[in-house]
Amino acid sequence: MNTAPAQPRTPARGTPPAATSATLPAALLSGERPPRPSPLSVCMTFGWRAMLKIKHVPEQLFDVTAFPIMMTLMFTYLFGGALAGSTSEYLQFLLPGIMVMSVVMTTMYTGVSVNTDIEKGVFDRFRTLPIWRPAPMVGYLLGDAFRYTMASLVILAVGLVLGFRPAGGVMGVLAGIALLVAFSFAFSWLWTMFGLLLRTERSVMNISMMVLFPLTFLSNILVEPSTMPGWLQAFVDVNPVTHLVAAVRGLMDGEWPGSEISWTLMASAVLIAVFGTLTMRLYNRK
Repeated sequence: MNTAPAQPRTPARGTPPAATSATLPAALLSGERPPRPSPLSVCMTFGWRAMLKIKHVPEQLFDVTAFPIMMTLMFTYLFGGALAGSTSEYLQFLLPGIMVMSVVMTTMYTGVSVNTDIEKGVFDRFRTLPIWRPAPMVGYLLGDAFRYTMASLVILAVGLVLGFRPAGGVMGVLAGIALLVAFSFAFSWLWTMFGLLLRTERSVMNISMMVLFPLTFLSNILVEPSTMPGWLQAFVDVNPVTHLVAAVRGLMDGEWPGSEISWTLMASAVLIAVFGTLTMRLYNRK
């Protein structure tokens, strides 16, 4: 039996050992390393991803097109004659409120989308990327901001056809929609937290309905709070949706309700500070 030790492999004839050891690092470092993307560019990329999901699944636009139209027509002709004696007069009061109701209810789909991506394992890939950590969450919200704007414009178009005439003109309408979209962006952080916390998208939707129905119907969307019992007015007065509706309604009427606008902006800041922080903690530990 041949017991001679195996000889080490030698480099190819004519290639010095030092040159061989330097070949691999030189090949790996032959080009400059691409710069790390900025937080803004990453957020915009994930926002575009959310837009592409709408493109490939156009059924997602149902809740920002057909649903707002149905809500506007139903409440205008169902309650207009009974509450205001005239559908045209009631429409002037109702339309800003229906716009807020439709958009705020749409915010829950942010949590549903987050939960769906978690179940599919997409978030496992996001966590391995060398990007700003909150970017995927912010991207969801940026994509949904487009849906909120679309829902607002659809309701406005239907209202104009039915006879709604905003005294605030174009600037008042744009300011009202901008305030609504800003609040909805902040409010969506609540649903991203639930999307990370709950196990199924059905659970996210059930919790969302339990929160959204009291907030929207126990407010000044459909009727003036002065017609409600005193104990109910106490809840309506502290309801953030009430202040949002008052601000949007005032802007579209040509007024400048500074206290309501300030209240809405402060509520938006608190929502982002509280639920944005909780969302990122859950995301980092998920």
